[in-house]
Amino acid sequence: MEDDAGVRRSLQLLFRARGFEVRAYAAGAALIADPTTRNACCLVADYRLEETDGIEVLSRLREDGWSGPAVLITAFPSADLTERALAHGFSQVLEKPFREHALGDVVARLTGAGEPSALS
Repeated sequence: MEDDAGVRRSLQLLFRARGFEVRAYAAGAALIADPTTRNACCLVADYRLEETDGIEVLSRLREDGWSGPAVLITAFPSADLTERALAHGFSQVLEKPFREHALGDVVARLTGAGEPSALS
């Protein structure tokens, strides 16, 4: 989930090239409202979004019973944010800008190197 259209498209292409089925969302509400997201093997969420943040989105998914791994990406890193993200169930926090292969490698590791669906 990424609100910047260019970054979102780039992430879609990255994950598709690595064999993932990808659903991409600009807003947390759209992701939460889509029942197919509960079958995803991994969530990649931006921290700052217009109407919410990635931590809140993951919390809502967890409340709905989704238990997959999640990666938070942010252009506003801090020790406090990393601590909060990990406490809310994120497996890893990556600082923007990051090398695309680094994110792809993290998701592949968290999902067993190529499970068939990812959210961004």
